[in-house]
Amino acid sequence: MLVFANDFFLWLLLLVPLIPVAYGIKCRLRRRTVRLMGDEALVGRLMPSYSPAKGWVRISLFSSAFFFFVLGLARPQIGAKLSERETKGAEIMICLDVSNSMLAEDYSPNRLERAKLAVSRMVDRLQDDRIGLIVFAGTSFVQLPITADYVSAKMFLGNVDQTSVPVQGTAIGDAILTAAKSFSAQSEKSRAIVVITDGENHEDDPVEAAEQAASMGIRVYAIGVGSLRGQPIPVGGELMKDRDGNIVVSRLDEGTLQQLAKAGNGAYVHAGNDEFGLNPIIEDLRRLEDEKLTSVVFEEYDEQYMYFFAVALVLLVAEMLVGERRHRRRLFD
Repeated sequence: MLVFANDFFLWLLLLVPLIPVAYGIKCRLRRRTVRLMGDEALVGRLMPSYSPAKGWVRISLFSSAFFFFVLGLARPQIGAKLSERETKGAEIMICLDVSNSMLAEDYSPNRLERAKLAVSRMVDRLQDDRIGLIVFAGTSFVQLPITADYVSAKMFLGNVDQTSVPVQGTAIGDAILTAAKSFSAQSEKSRAIVVITDGENHEDDPVEAAEQAASMGIRVYAIGVGSLRGQPIPVGGELMKDRDGNIVVSRLDEGTLQQLAKAGNGAYVHAGNDEFGLNPIIEDLRRLEDEKLTSVVFEEYDEQYMYFFAVALVLLVAEMLVGERRHRRRLFD
C-alpha cells in the first residue's frame, strides 16, 4: 500500500496542468508581437533554426519533471512487512450506555455526546495500552474488539449513537459480562472495565456481574453520568413520556454504581462537565502491573521518494538537452 508521509505537498500537483497553459499563452503573445513587427513569414525565414515544436517538447518534459518532483516531496512510502511489536500495558474495555436516557441534556450537548468526547480524549492519552468498546442498552454487544489501533477506536466511537443498540433498556450487568469475555488471551492481570452510564438499571443485577468479573481478576470502574435531581429526555423533538402521559425524568442512580464499583474492586466517579472522571481512573490503571502484549502491525515503511526525484532529474536534464533549435544535417559545409 502506497502512503504519503507529507501529503500536503500533493496540492502542488494542481500547478501541473497550468504550466502548459501558461506556455501556450506565452507563445500566443509572442506571435502577436511578431505580427506587430512585420510579416510573420519573413520573420520566420530570418529565424530558420527556431523550432516551435521543440518548445512544446521542452515544456512537456518540464511539467513531467515537476510532477515527479512534487511526488518526491510528498515522501511516498510502501509498507515493507507485517511484524510483531511487543509492548507493556493494560487492557481496558469501555462499556458505554447508549439508552434513550443518555440523551438527557444535563451535560452539553447531552450525556452520550459528552461521554464520547471524554472517551476520545482518554484514547489520546493512551500509549501502549489496548482498548475495546462495548455499547449497551437493553442488551449489549462488542462495538470494537480489544485493539491497540487508537485511530480505529476513535472512528468506531464516533459512529455510536442511541440507535446502535435496537433494544432499549439498561442492562449494565450484561454489558459487564460481555466485556469480561472480550479480553485477549494475552492479558491476565492488567484488565479493567469502565462502565459509563446513568445507572438506571432495569434488566439485571450489575453488582453480581461486577463480582463475577472481580473473581476473574478484572477491575470494574463506574462513571456516573447525569444529575441527582434528574432531567427530561428529548426524543424526536419532544420530551419522552410514560404510558400515563407524564414526562419521564432520568436521574443518576449513584447507589447502584457505587455498589458495582465496590464489588468490582474498582472506583466510582461522578462525571462533571469539566472533569468527566476518566483521568483519575487512568491514573489508577497506571498502577496496575503492566503485561507484555504482542500486536501485529506494519512496523517498517520503505521510502520511495528518491526514485521520484531521480525521474524528475532525468526529465530536467532531457529538457535542457532538447533546446529550441532545429537540427541541421549537413554532409558538407
